Amino acid sequence: MPELVLNLLKYVFLIVLYIFVARAVKVVYLELRPSPVRTSGSSRAPAPAPRPPSKRSKKAPRRLAVIEGPLKGKTYGLGEELTIGRAEKCHIVVDDTYVSQVHARFYANGDSYFIEDLGSTNGTYLNRRRITDPEELSRGDRVKIGKTVLEMRK
Repeated sequence: MPELVLNLLKYVFLIVLYIFVARAVKVVYLELRPSPVRTSGSSRAPAPAPRPPSKRSKKAPRRLAVIEGPLKGKTYGLGEELTIGRAEKCHIVVDDTYVSQVHARFYANGDSYFIEDLGSTNGTYLNRRRITDPEELSRGDRVKIGKTVLEMRK
């Protein structure tokens, strides 16, 4: 092969390698930076205003059960607020590389419960649909966080 082609291939390889390393460093940085969510209740942004009563609020869940993943078989009561993630400060700690340090939170607002993704890398899914804003929960809803699937129950 001509020397020009070999030199060109070397430079292309170096560029691709640089892009790969830069993206890997970015992902590690985003995962390790402090979470923008504060743990004190007074400095947190207020929860969305309560929605008018609907069919769903009559069937608000009171517990969540883990039906798939490392915590399969466990159930948790929904209190005022419940956080899930890999960090020790979370109420539900999940040992899963697809789960962010502080991944999502469940919270009460009136008679309803909501789920909110806290800027996770891999997203939070409600009934197989990725959520971007807080969503109201009802019994039977399934929430997927990493490899863990949670089902809302009464």
